[in-house]
Amino acid sequence: MGINDYGGIGDLRGCINDVTNIRNILKTFFGFTNEAIRVLTDGRATKGNILARLEKMITQSEAGDFLVFHFSGHGSQIRDRDNDELKDHMDELICPYDMNWEDGFITDDMLASLLEKLPEGVHMEIILDCCHSGTGTREMITGRPEDLGPLYPVLNRYLMPPVDIASRSEGQEHMLQSSRSFDRDDRITRHHVLWAGCRDNQTASDALIHGAYNGAFTYYLCKHIRENQGTILRHDLYDRVCHSIRHHQYHQVPQLECDPAWKKAPVLKAPQKKHKV
Repeated sequence: MGINDYGGIGDLRGCINDVTNIRNILKTFFGFTNEAIRVLTDGRATKGNILARLEKMITQSEAGDFLVFHFSGHGSQIRDRDNDELKDHMDELICPYDMNWEDGFITDDMLASLLEKLPEGVHMEIILDCCHSGTGTREMITGRPEDLGPLYPVLNRYLMPPVDIASRSEGQEHMLQSSRSFDRDDRITRHHVLWAGCRDNQTASDALIHGAYNGAFTYYLCKHIRENQGTILRHDLYDRVCHSIRHHQYHQVPQLECDPAWKKAPVLKAPQKKHKV
């Protein structure tokens, strides 16, 4: 799922290329067919469509299936509200095409609730190339250093909440650190693998790379999978992606969240079970 067109409120340029890149990887190296891949982009990637497709994929899966959910677009973070009573933590958000600041977003809680429906023996690889940065007085790190000039134009994939939403937590960020986020929520990473394009206090880069816009994280993730013909351990892939991000001086640190045994297994494969003798 990828969204470049946000109706002029923060349009991006590389998310559709991310989708085609991931799709090519899945077909070329992991045996996925056209029929096994569902693509939602721009106007079709609404909150309702994203959640409906996710729920259908999860509820129709069977033991032994391996699922992949990829999202490139804007992310954000807001102070949680429940019946207008402010809670003491922040919600991590995925921003769909029809994003609005009342209820037009997908939270970490929504994603976790769907994942709890996964049948036994079904596993999922989640790839999020979006920002989950805090707001207000927290440092906003964007793209590449200014002194590198315009050689590689960079947008960031963080959608700033409007003033009335951001004001709910202004000056209180130190007390409102999210107790759960996409990359720290064991409901999401339990038996699943989560790749995130950056830390939750950073922005993910939407960058011009070799003449075309891409998510820097997705671009280098796919590049290193391709170079290794799809046979690379997760922790090795993570190290190579981080090295490429640092080498090209993007201000983001990708995250890999999963059980240690999964980090030592090949990408898109479950760890081999040890047989007792």
